[in-house]
Amino acid sequence: MVDKTMLLVESEETNFKTTLLKYLRNWYWFVITTVLCLIGAYLYLQYTTPEYMVSSTILIKDNNSERSSSKDVDLSATELIKYDKNIENELAVLKSRGLMQLVLDDLALNTSYYVEGQYINEEIYGDQLPVRVIVNKLLPSAYGQEISLYINNSNSFSLEDEFGVKTYNFGKSITTPYGTFTVVAAPKGYANNFEKIIVKFVDTEKMASWYASKLQVAVMNKNSSVIMLSITDPVQQKGIDVINKLIEFYNKEAIADKKATAANSLQFLDGRLKYLIRELTDVEGNVERYKMQYDVTDVNSEAQLYLEKSTDYNRQLSEWNAQLSVLQTIETYLTKDRNNTKLVPSSLNIQDATLQDLIKKYNELHMERETLLRTMQANHPLVQNINDQLGNLHSNILENLRNIKKGLQINRDNLQNNYAQVQSKKQLVPSIERELLEINRQQGTKEGLYLYLLQKREESALSLAANVNSTRLLDKAMASPNPVTPRKPLIYLLAFLAGMILPAAVVNIKGMLNDKVQHKADINALTKTPILGELSHNHTGEAFVVTSNNRSPVAELFRLVRANLQFAAVGNENKVMLVTSSMSGEGKTFFSLNIAASLVLTGKKVVVLEFDLRRPGLLKSVGLTSNYGISNYLISENPSIDDALIALDNMPGLYLVGAGPIPPNPSEMMIHHRVETLINELKTMFDYVVIDTAPIGQVADALALAPYIDSSIYIVRYNYTSKDQIQIIDDIYRNKKLKHPMLVLNDAKKQNGYGYGYGYGYSEEPETWSTKLRKKAKV
Repeated sequence: MVDKTMLLVESEETNFKTTLLKYLRNWYWFVITTVLCLIGAYLYLQYTTPEYMVSSTILIKDNNSERSSSKDVDLSATELIKYDKNIENELAVLKSRGLMQLVLDDLALNTSYYVEGQYINEEIYGDQLPVRVIVNKLLPSAYGQEISLYINNSNSFSLEDEFGVKTYNFGKSITTPYGTFTVVAAPKGYANNFEKIIVKFVDTEKMASWYASKLQVAVMNKNSSVIMLSITDPVQQKGIDVINKLIEFYNKEAIADKKATAANSLQFLDGRLKYLIRELTDVEGNVERYKMQYDVTDVNSEAQLYLEKSTDYNRQLSEWNAQLSVLQTIETYLTKDRNNTKLVPSSLNIQDATLQDLIKKYNELHMERETLLRTMQANHPLVQNINDQLGNLHSNILENLRNIKKGLQINRDNLQNNYAQVQSKKQLVPSIERELLEINRQQGTKEGLYLYLLQKREESALSLAANVNSTRLLDKAMASPNPVTPRKPLIYLLAFLAGMILPAAVVNIKGMLNDKVQHKADINALTKTPILGELSHNHTGEAFVVTSNNRSPVAELFRLVRANLQFAAVGNENKVMLVTSSMSGEGKTFFSLNIAASLVLTGKKVVVLEFDLRRPGLLKSVGLTSNYGISNYLISENPSIDDALIALDNMPGLYLVGAGPIPPNPSEMMIHHRVETLINELKTMFDYVVIDTAPIGQVADALALAPYIDSSIYIVRYNYTSKDQIQIIDDIYRNKKLKHPMLVLNDAKKQNGYGYGYGYGYSEEPETWSTKLRKKAKV
């Protein structure tokens, strides 16, 4: 666990150092780019017109508090004048191009004035202007046109345009092919400090779009209706005037819109009121005609009267019927009583005096007769006289009864007719009341609508006469004292950052596009094969850099590789070493010669075999030739190794064996049975056998020697070996195609992380067999 942690920390330190060194090697590009960017920022600031921020705040008034609170008529859905303001709509109105164009036209910003500055032309405005150009008519060709004015004196000036130079008097109309205008002197007189005034004609429609896009309108708080307006402009006063005029025209447009709405509402209300007056007259006429038709004034009173009459008639009919019944009873009684033997009832409440007198007399005579019959016979004259009187009275009573009965019947019939009429009218009262209620309802509705519209007409008239702004100015337009663009500190900071980032980006992109091995980290990321050592670039160009008196960095690095070989061979025999690579040119021969030389310096006897039978170059690199070599040895019937050995005079103990003539079948030669004989014979004669083979990334010859070697060294050259080719050694390491494979990184330069931080020109200790053993010992 400790070992992994240490390796991780060392890996992170290595990556940081590698990255830092990669940038430090290109420090001059950082300096050059930063200086150029700063110069560009300075020129940009000199040739860029500074702009100032102009801002103002306004309050949009709300109409909620002014709404009608009428409880009788709720017509909120048909409000004519009072309406809520939608803040989003007001923001859109303030940013509208049409409103901005009204502002620009009012400020006469169809002309811009400039004077020549040190770097760029400076715009002048307002009180700074010595003259003003009043435009009468401009043609489309005038937009973008520049004219130059030169003030001669208080009365004249010279005008220069594309058609030449002419002199004019102030206040005189000037006609040109691109328009008609008048130049007038400023009220304060002309200024001599402006030798030349440049006038540009501007299309206010395009300028309105440009200003509208620059205008920033935002709500200060989502719960409020306070709006901030801001704009940037090179001229502070012009920006202030634009903001102030914008608010002024916004209020004017709002008032005009209110007045137009009020006028339209007033016209509409007048028409509706006239129509309602006619309808009210018609409804009132209908009420009058209806009451006349049914002869009613007040339905409730008439209904009460009909009820009382009906009751009275009913009562009278009952009384008349009772009397008729009594009369009918008396008549029936008298008709049956022909013998006048009984008294006639007289207490039946018949309201007739004659009848009562007749009945009274009849009863008195009857009683008198009854008294006489007690003493006299029925035929007595007195009795007969009384009988005659009773007969006459009986006839008179019957006659009187009939007359009274007829009179009562006539009165009863009249009462019944009246009662029927009253009942008929009483039954019509509900329908009359309902129909009259409908008419009255129509009348009431139209009266309510008439009164409401009459009230709204007065409100519309008041709104038409009122001149109240829909906004309240909270803060007047003010310009920032310092320019907001360009921001010098920010521009310089961005320029500095660009000067640092651009070269770093170029370096990184160049590194990403480069598929060659650049750093040892590239190797570690692609394979776990141990790294035996790292060799720096050979500046001498000589084949041998390792000699007894040479202490150059590359010679010392070979000595370090030799030491690592000894650590790698602890407990194992390492006499036969195979040297290969991915392709030609990676330094196999150079490494084979110098690692052998470093071993010879320790008192060992070493032989180097030129086993690249396809393109031999070992002997050629040291300036030697040989007619007898490995190919001769392998095909000879009586081979002699002594004939192939070449001793080096300047390096005692070091021998070379050349490849010999190039055979037509090198692959078959590599698997010849005498290869093993050759290597075994050399092992008995020398302490170390170094085999320089063909590139294993191009041909498989080196793999044929795998059974005879103790270790294999794979050469990787910085900025030469492709990263894809590292897969070859990784495959060899993982599948154990060669014994004890190790990597040697060749041709290290500063851009590859090579420096003087470790040992003799070594940036860090390589990950070797020896370093692994030492780390394990520490753990």
